[in-house]
Amino acid sequence: MSDALLEARGLEIRFGGVVAADDVNLRIEEGRNLAIIGPNGAGKTTFLNICTGWIKPTRGTVLFRGKDVTRLAPRDIVRRGVARAFQIPQLFTEHTAMENMLIAASARTGRQSPLLDMHDMPEREEMARLLEMVGCDRVADRPVVELSEGQRKLIDIAVALALKPALLLMDEPTSGVASSEKFEIMEILVKALGRADVTAVFVEHDMGIVENYADEVAVWNAGAVQMRGTPQEILKHPDVIRDVIGEEIA
Repeated sequence: MSDALLEARGLEIRFGGVVAADDVNLRIEEGRNLAIIGPNGAGKTTFLNICTGWIKPTRGTVLFRGKDVTRLAPRDIVRRGVARAFQIPQLFTEHTAMENMLIAASARTGRQSPLLDMHDMPEREEMARLLEMVGCDRVADRPVVELSEGQRKLIDIAVALALKPALLLMDEPTSGVASSEKFEIMEILVKALGRADVTAVFVEHDMGIVENYADEVAVWNAGAVQMRGTPQEILKHPDVIRDVIGEEIA
């Protein structure tokens, strides 16, 4: 078996009486995009938070490229090569799309100074290519506040790619996006990740998105990984239809 890009071993955490992670063991292989599905409150977002350092588990270990990152701060995990995109895009809405990209480039390089003119940064051309990669080059000079939710989602992904990750963890990348735009947004996103050679893990409630864009699916239930397999295997499983897909349809 090849070395995992990221591996969770025996993760456990509780919030009061709620078990958010109950002996979670999961390997994420490089180049295999993984969708995480499950009922509300199953611990899906908690897993992403643990892997990116926002929450520290009571027990267990997170390894990235074989190195223990469990107790590192989020910024240090980003520097190792793990980026995060949240359900609500984390952008400076009063700034333009390009300015958001240059802020990310500044954080990556460590050149953060009030005297720095971002518009003269040598990474500007690189940031323009990333915006083009996600189809947002035409809105590069517009304030983010003026853009659609779909465009904000894509720019948020471009900001994450500016950090040059090997792994990107995404929490519901199509939430808040009009139904008519979801597949277009996801198509752009997956192609951009492929061009950047970035592996993706994404929490998703839209089973159409999961079926079309995941290589593998992990089902969460009560803080644990209930099963894992291909979309074709998982989405036809009676337990998944009853506990996950049925809930979403209802």
